[in-house]
Amino acid sequence: MSTDDKNRAVAAAILPLVGGAGNISTVAHCMTRLRLGLRDRSLVQDEALKALPAVLGVVEDDTYQIVLGPGTVARVTPELEALVAEAPKPAHSAEDLAAQGAALKAARKAKNATPFKMLLRRIANIFVPLIPALIGCGIIAGLNGLLVNLGWLPGVTPALAAIASGFMALIAVFVGHNTAKEFGGTPILGGAVASIIVFAGVAKIDVFGQTLSPGQGGVLGALGAAVLAVSVEKWCRRWVPEALDVLVTPTLTVLVSGLVTVFGLMFVAGEISTAIGDLANWLLANAGAGAGFLLGGLFLPLVMLGLHQALIPIHTTLIEQQGYTVLLPVLAMAGAGQVGAAMAVYLKLPRNGSIRRTIRSALPAGFLGVGEPLIYGVSLPLGRPFVTACVGGAFGGGFVGLFGMLGDSVGSTAIGPSGWALFPLLDGSKGLGTTIAVYAGGLLVGYAVGFVATYFWGFSTALLEEFDVDTEAGAEASVAAGTPALQPEPEPAKV
Repeated sequence: MSTDDKNRAVAAAILPLVGGAGNISTVAHCMTRLRLGLRDRSLVQDEALKALPAVLGVVEDDTYQIVLGPGTVARVTPELEALVAEAPKPAHSAEDLAAQGAALKAARKAKNATPFKMLLRRIANIFVPLIPALIGCGIIAGLNGLLVNLGWLPGVTPALAAIASGFMALIAVFVGHNTAKEFGGTPILGGAVASIIVFAGVAKIDVFGQTLSPGQGGVLGALGAAVLAVSVEKWCRRWVPEALDVLVTPTLTVLVSGLVTVFGLMFVAGEISTAIGDLANWLLANAGAGAGFLLGGLFLPLVMLGLHQALIPIHTTLIEQQGYTVLLPVLAMAGAGQVGAAMAVYLKLPRNGSIRRTIRSALPAGFLGVGEPLIYGVSLPLGRPFVTACVGGAFGGGFVGLFGMLGDSVGSTAIGPSGWALFPLLDGSKGLGTTIAVYAGGLLVGYAVGFVATYFWGFSTALLEEFDVDTEAGAEASVAAGTPALQPEPEPAKV
């Protein structure tokens, strides 16, 4: 046997005893030791390794070190590297994609921990607890509107209107309560200050030559009033003697922040709220298709950057002003693009049973607007399919926006649901039938374009060769050859 054959035989004898090629992450050597980075230490057969004639000993440190001696180690190492490179690549399963998706999600979360994005997250924390009430009242409002249009149950519809509208009439109070809680103040004081905004008596007050209206400033005014109340309260806690704290602190908090709210915040927040409504209406009337295309295509990247949370108070302001938000149905098209892309991935990878099972289990949730399983389990780890899914969302958003330009605006009476789950919350400028038809048409466009874009442009030849493999057969073959299937890295903490 030649020297090269002898060194290759030593490498071939070592490889299965350290768990096979799939268990090796790095290969290096020093003067006397072969140093291996291992994915799973439990797969190593220590005693069998020590029994090999060429092995002088093993040392476990930050790497697994096999003592071969000077000269020998320099010749065996390249042979082992060649064997590892020649080993069949492990099939990519759904678990591998899920691990990659989880890692991407964790990396995005760490990257998004900037002061500005943390502020947006705190604002989202104020509004998210309100979503169940918005959904419930929105569905009741839709039901009531249907009964009124049909002329049914005229004795019941006024009661349904009161039930649906009661929460929205007082939403500023709940926003103030949650804001104070989120920013470290006393929640009830935040609610007390915010309640000034909806008090009917403010109609007797003139500010800047204008008479205030109950509700002027809405949720944005309530948010600002509660933040101010927290600041005043914290100042009082520092400077007011403990003996007087229980009397002076709440009094000063409500008085100071209340006066600023009445003589400043309500007017300013009212102007901002009006501008938001006017801008939304202008975009729909003049740039609906283009705005819908951009919003539908960029929404998922905005979600990954953590910037989508800035939209929550805008949605709430529009619902408070107009009865529905025209933005949510457009943004919901992003999920439609993901569904279409996932169906294309399913057809493009006929031999990868693991990924196909993941898609089958995640698609029902995707149709209902829950996109995370498809995003982090399928499209994002694959790369290109995530981009083509966004293209589908862009065309779906452009479709809905186009009808907005034509006067058939589509809105949602609540935030939170998406996909098919949004149908019970739809409202718009035309009849309910037209509104449903436009939204359904947008979903179909998103599904279709996401599918076509992914099927024809979502996979490179190399990507297909890498992922269109029989994962189960590949795993069995690699184990039979002494090379276990690649174990995914430990999944990051759930976020």
